[in-house]
Amino acid sequence: MILDTNALSAFADEQPAILTILAQVEQLAIPVIVLGEYRYGIAKSRHKTRYLSWLDGLLADCTILDVTETTTLHYADISIELRGAGTPIPINDLWIAALCRQHRLSVLSRDHHFDLVSGSQRLDW
Repeated sequence: MILDTNALSAFADEQPAILTILAQVEQLAIPVIVLGEYRYGIAKSRHKTRYLSWLDGLLADCTILDVTETTTLHYADISIELRGAGTPIPINDLWIAALCRQHRLSVLSRDHHFDLVSGSQRLDW
């Protein structure tokens, strides 16, 4: 399962509903895009030390998904599909959706626009 930034934040804040879902997941994947967004949020936080420590511990148990040439093919396909339907999504989420499709993984996110992407499944908490 891929974590979106809002899921990663909820996990860090130990929201009970997300902890229940994640307890059933064998492997967590974090797109490098999400990692960048989350680190940006940490940099602005007054709880920087706590979140950095938590993130360091989590990263040891997660797969970081990098953007590759294959990812760019999925990115282009999804972008064409969504623009053709008149439903473009934010660029960072387009990259996350491309990684979902590439790796055939669902995304845990509160962002409903992931529902517009064929070939991927969004889970909520």
